[in-house]
Amino acid sequence: MNDKQALLAYVSRLGDNALILGQRMVEVVAGYPELEEELANANFALDYIGQARMFYAYAGELEGKGRGEDDFAYLREENEFRNFLLIEQANGHFGDSITKLVLFDAFYLLLLEALTQCGDLRIAEIAARAEKEIRYHLRHNTQWLIRLGDGTDESHERVQASIDNLWQYTGEMFAVDETDERFANSFNGPDLDAIRTEWQANIKAILDEATLRMPEDAWMASGGKQGRHTEQLGYLIAEMQYLQRTYPGANW
Repeated sequence: MNDKQALLAYVSRLGDNALILGQRMVEVVAGYPELEEELANANFALDYIGQARMFYAYAGELEGKGRGEDDFAYLREENEFRNFLLIEQANGHFGDSITKLVLFDAFYLLLLEALTQCGDLRIAEIAARAEKEIRYHLRHNTQWLIRLGDGTDESHERVQASIDNLWQYTGEMFAVDETDERFANSFNGPDLDAIRTEWQANIKAILDEATLRMPEDAWMASGGKQGRHTEQLGYLIAEMQYLQRTYPGANW
């Protein structure tokens, strides 16, 4: 893998994470407990999809084969996506969705902060813009996690189960592969070990305030960064790509 290939792979991965999480959030636009929260969720989903568009547009330029953002989103197979397993998991109940967002956003914010200092100017510019959005997302969703954890006995038990069930997918965010190594060495990319230490401290503080227990690290699921996904992604991709696959080349 040369530097250009590593850069393309890294940018595409960032786009995949943003797109898949945005799509998951779109699924529950009308399913949140308050109208105000549904509107907030819809806006957050649009933020992620907007970030995906910027990353995919750059990926198309790097690839140089004439592909644009729609090609990356709608015309790739499941095993070509490199998003984390965590964010492809089904929404479940409200506590599941909030827990997933807090776990990912706490990581993503630290990653974006590091990427603003990376050696690729285009990524640094996108990261600087996205950082402001994700900082607000994290603050908003953290407030909900605290309300659920420190609420009724039922809300506490259910959101603790959400933490316990989703924790197995968090290790992949910090697992360094060839793409991460090459990007770090050639483009001053993020130090995932350092990010993990800070992420764990931040998550511990959030969970403590929410009176929730932080699980101990054990076996962690992995494979998303290499294109090996859970069955959940297949259903998401099929729904997301249906119109384009049915009517190839259609435009609005």
